[in-house]
Parts: sequence; structure tokens; C-alpha cells
Amino acid sequence: MTHTRNYLAFDLGASGGRAIIGRFDGERLALEEVHRFANGPIHIPSSRGDSLHWDTLRLFVEIQEGLKKAVACCGPSAGSGIVSLGIDTWGVDYGLLDRNDRLVGLPYHYRDSRNDTMMAEAFRRVPREEIFAATGIQFMQLNTLFQLLAQQIEDPEVLARTRTLLMLPDLLNFWLTGQKVSERTIASTSQALDPRRPIWATGLLARLGIPTHYLPRIVEAGTMLGGLLPAVIEETGAKGVQVVTPGSHDTASAVAAVPAESADYAYLSSGTWSLMGVEIPKPIINETALAFNVTNEGGVCDTIRLLKNIAGLWIIQECRRTWAAEGQALSWDDIVRHAAEAQPFVAQIDVDAHDFLAPGDMPARVREFCRRTDQTVPAGAGEIARVVYESLALKYRRVLAMMETLMGRRVSVLHIVGGGAQNRLLNQFTASAIGRPVIAGPFEATAVGNLLMQLLATGAIGSLAEGRTLVRRSCAAETYQPQDAAAWEEAYAEFCKLTATAG
Repeated sequence: MTHTRNYLAFDLGASGGRAIIGRFDGERLALEEVHRFANGPIHIPSSRGDSLHWDTLRLFVEIQEGLKKAVACCGPSAGSGIVSLGIDTWGVDYGLLDRNDRLVGLPYHYRDSRNDTMMAEAFRRVPREEIFAATGIQFMQLNTLFQLLAQQIEDPEVLARTRTLLMLPDLLNFWLTGQKVSERTIASTSQALDPRRPIWATGLLARLGIPTHYLPRIVEAGTMLGGLLPAVIEETGAKGVQVVTPGSHDTASAVAAVPAESADYAYLSSGTWSLMGVEIPKPIINETALAFNVTNEGGVCDTIRLLKNIAGLWIIQECRRTWAAEGQALSWDDIVRHAAEAQPFVAQIDVDAHDFLAPGDMPARVREFCRRTDQTVPAGAGEIARVVYESLALKYRRVLAMMETLMGRRVSVLHIVGGGAQNRLLNQFTASAIGRPVIAGPFEATAVGNLLMQLLATGAIGSLAEGRTLVRRSCAAETYQPQDAAAWEEAYAEFCKLTATAG
């Protein structure tokens, strides 16, 4: 009889976090959520108005609480205890430590307004083409590179007294283990890493006037960082637990869990952000990639995630929050049902337009975008949601075409993973828009991928391919076939015209 071993994945997103136990019996991986907590930006008044930050101290408290609960579930009476844990988070955000390893202020939130003019300032100092050649990363004002430039311009003393910069999962790992390193997949989201080898792009940073003395050593996904600090063990009772770096960027972990059987697939990690792309052995950095504004981020097992960031379900999440504040409390199922009942193709939006970047009254912004672009203005929640869902599906088609152009080959199937893969209406819209099958699942892809890298690091499996076979055995998936081809072709033609002209 195979002995079951327990592993613990912490998956932190921009709106919440979870602690999930993975129980591996040698044949299948079973998941059990033991702790869930909310996350979100905190507003702090400043001389330039409110600034947005993350409460990382509370996040660390929640991680210790999750660890305590996992210990209770996996103690001697349950079998083998916990072998290891791994932490993944969203990308680009970071914490700064001083010479005493104390946090220098609360980390900024990537949507903070200090980044608004930084891309233009960076291009004034170093041409856009040269930044892309040095990093291979999609240009987004939220990237760490532009956050650091904003910090250096706004208050250079902060970076001068910083001794270590750690991306958020690296910071949490430091508080658990005392190890100050940066895992490659999360470091690659910074737009400050060399995409061809795991070193920081210090030459580029110097040209931008950004100091580099605080950048830590890079390690790969699947690195064993060691055991927990005594104070953490005392607080949680978690003796003998090893800390492993999974794909510390949540999308890297999600892509690791894609249950693909062949290489001719694309993936879509669907959540607050949609990240759509392909897995390749080497970065693609050329004029076409720059024109498409795609990204070459680090993947697990020495791969590259060629992808594009898309606004994702952020717009719907903000719509739901606004509707609730107005007294219209809608569940996610309610929103999907109303959207399914609404008239198709009333209007379209560019989900990545600047209009939709910051938190706020998103239904009003959707209506204003449609009004400004001379389209029918959607009325109720159902029409607005349908406009967003259809526009997302059409944007996925556009991005998939970019990936195929860059690779020089066609993709036969799209795998959708993550929480957004539970949205059957959007899955069907996506299959119809791209004109090929969609396979949805696993829904807990980020946690599963996190756990796979722990299994690999501890010798429980021998390769990523073996891990993906394990995912196919352990996790359910649902297939969607294209429908209404003519209607979606017409809609895509309109979408291309709209996004070529909308400002």
C-alpha cells in the first residue's frame, strides 16, 4: 500500500489567498483547502493623494495561520505530516528591506497612480526597443521596472538605504526561512531580468538611473530553501517542513499544471488577469514581438512563457462590486445567467484600454467607452456583462493569432485553467471566437502547479511531463466546441476595426 504524503500550497492572489493541502498517494493528487483569507489594496493618504499598498504583514500572519491549520489536518493522527510548502503570488510587486532586514514601508500596489507617467519617462531615457531587447517583457505601467523608476524619482533616499529587494513571494519565503533569494519566474515579471539567462538586467537599470545594489541572487523553480525558522516553528508547530520555491509567479504555477498531451497547444490562465500564451524553450525577441507587445516570462523547468497579459475578469469583478454598492447584489452565477439571456453583440470594448485599469465604477466606464466609440450603449447588468465576456473572447482570438504568427505554426487546442475556467459561458464564447476546441480545467491550476514543483523538488515525481500526466489522472476537465462561426467572424471583424481606432 502506497503511503500518502502531504504537501502545502499557498496561492495568493490580488483579491484573496488560500492554503491548500495536496495529498499524493503515488497515483493521484487530492486537494483540500484548509484556510482562505481576503486580500486587497489599502489606501494610505499621502502628499500626492491616496496611495495604494499591500498589507504584507497581515499576509504573513495569514500564512502562519494556514500553516497551523494544515498541521492540525496532517499531524501524526492523519499520517505523515507536511513534507514541504510553497508560495506563489501575483507578479511585479515587491518589498524593500533595510540593512537590518526590516521592511521599508508597506509594498506598493501595482495599480498605484505613481506609475502613470513612468513609461514615457523611461522611453525618454532609454528607447523602447532597447528596453525590450534587454528584457523581452510586455510594456505595462505596472511593471516593477516602472515602479522602481517612480520610486527613484519620487524619493531616491528610499532605494539608497535599501539593502535587499524581494518580490512578494520571495519576501514571504524570507520571513519563513531567512533566505534572501529571488525565484526566476517571479523575478522575470519585473521587466528587470535578462530573459536569456538568470541574471538581472543591471546595465539597463543603470541607464535608467535605477540603483542595483539591492538585487538578490536568482534561483530556479523547484529550489529547496530549507527548513522553517525557529520562531515560525514555535508559532505554527510545523516541525520538519521544507520550503520549496514553486513557480513563484502564480501564472508560472498555473501553466505547470496545464494537462497537455502534445506541444501544439496554447494556455489561458483565467482569473482577475487573463494570461494567454504558449510554452517555448527560448525567448522570442524581435520587431514583431515588440509590435505585439508580448512578454517572455520565465517558466518552470527552464522554459519560457511567451504570453500576453489581458485585463481578464477584473472588469466583471469591479462591475459586481459597483452593483452591490448600488443595492444590486448579484452572485457570479447570477451575472453569467443574465449575460447568457442578454442580446448578443450589442457592443464591444477593448478590455485593455486605460479606461478600465484603475478601480472604480466599471459599469459607467463600459457605457462611456461604448458611447465614445459610437456604439449601442448597454443598459442593464446582463448586457454589460455580455459585452465584457464577448470582448474578452474576441481579445483572446487576437492574442492567439499573435502567438501563432510569432511561432510560425498553428495551435490546435486552447487549455483554460484557473478559477475563470469555471465560467462556462465565457469558455463557450472563447471556443466560438477562436474557432477551435477549448479544454477547461483544472480550476485549481495554480495550486496544482505549485504542488507539482514540490513533488518534483522532493523526488516524488521525476519530470514535469510526469506531473502533467498526474494532473490528467487527478483533475476533471470539460471540452467546448466552436459554435455560430459566421456570427463570431463578423464580430471579430468589427472588434479589429474598433481596437485599431479606439483611444
